Amino acid sequence: MSRRSVRSLVLLVVTLVVAVTACAGPAPAPPDTKAITTGGERFSVADTETAALGSDAEPGVFPRTVRHARGETVLDAAPQRVVVLDTGELDDVLSLGLTPVGVATTDGQIPAYLEPKLGDATRLGLLDPLNLEGIAALRPDLIVGSRLRVDRYYDQLAAIAPTVLSIRPGFPWKENLRLVGDALGAETAATELLNAYQTRANGIRDSIGPDAPTISLVRFMPGRLRLYGNLSFIGVILADIGLPRPPEQDIQELAVEISEERIDQADAGQIFYSSFGDPARNGRDAVVGGELWERLPAVAAGNVAEVDDSVWFLGLGPTGANLVLDDLTAYFADR
Repeated sequence: MSRRSVRSLVLLVVTLVVAVTACAGPAPAPPDTKAITTGGERFSVADTETAALGSDAEPGVFPRTVRHARGETVLDAAPQRVVVLDTGELDDVLSLGLTPVGVATTDGQIPAYLEPKLGDATRLGLLDPLNLEGIAALRPDLIVGSRLRVDRYYDQLAAIAPTVLSIRPGFPWKENLRLVGDALGAETAATELLNAYQTRANGIRDSIGPDAPTISLVRFMPGRLRLYGNLSFIGVILADIGLPRPPEQDIQELAVEISEERIDQADAGQIFYSSFGDPARNGRDAVVGGELWERLPAVAAGNVAEVDDSVWFLGLGPTGANLVLDDLTAYFADR
């Protein structure tokens, strides 16, 4: 079949998928995704609810049925051609030893620490609008993502290939890894990754000792300045190590937002900060170069460090988590 014929067939398949979805009548409405966004009524339980998902099959045995955030999906054989929809799923799949055939992310960008591992994987651009034609052209045998990111596309995705969705990315990153492991038949490998990670976290805790400083997490973003709480990817890592947090950040939320004038609320025994986007435009340069920042006791004492935003805040998987552990090991070894 010629390349033009393949493209025409893919276009026809995607068109039929959209048409059937639209004409099949109203499907049962999934739970409102607002409930799983930051501050939503089900946000804080996304980890425990995700832990109840997965498969009851024996490790590596197919066919299997995988329970996920949009129902159940049957997988007849171990997937080989996986499309991943967001950076957490990308980290998970790569960490479990499989290179996806395609990837899309919220901003269309691939975290720098994962880019070299992607090889010839097709970059599919943004999650919204999602390139359904491009996904179908890759002939995937599994699609993984989250309800928070791609819920509105679920019916079209499931018509293209078996689709498994977690509830949301972020602080349930360990439960999400287990779910992806179940979908791939790599549940044993997922458990081994998490055990190795926790062993490293315990070692860092022991090396720091009982006098660990309180840790402040500051993130500069376009139009907002955040202090990160416990229900975040990096918040979970700090908790796994046993590092204490200042009261303003020792909260069961993703983050709190402050004004640049209230940067005094970021003080702690140790400050780690990052910049998402252009530092000249997101407030980072203005704040870090300002007098209020210099007055912070942690800054005055030299207990401050800039970290890689793509790892500490966008990693969302075991490879990213271990890179954070690398940074913390190196930093506290020099203190």
